[in-house]
Amino acid sequence: MAQKFFSKEDFVKNTQEQYQVEYTSQEIGEGSNLTVEKKNENGEYEVVQAQIHRHDFQIFIVWSEPFEGRLIFEK
Repeated sequence: MAQKFFSKEDFVKNTQEQYQVEYTSQEIGEGSNLTVEKKNENGEYEVVQAQIHRHDFQIFIVWSEPFEGRLIFEK
């Protein structure tokens, strides 16, 4: 399994007043087996059920607020 880390600063506010991180299908593949994990106050990662939207070759991870985390995917 491969992973990509993201920080609060990577999130961008969208038109629905939510925050999103954008990846391309070239970076993470088609995105059929994506797992989003959020870093908690103890520095450990826990799985969250974030919204995932696809548009053309873009994949968006959407959440109500920015957070530190990682995306786990099959390479």
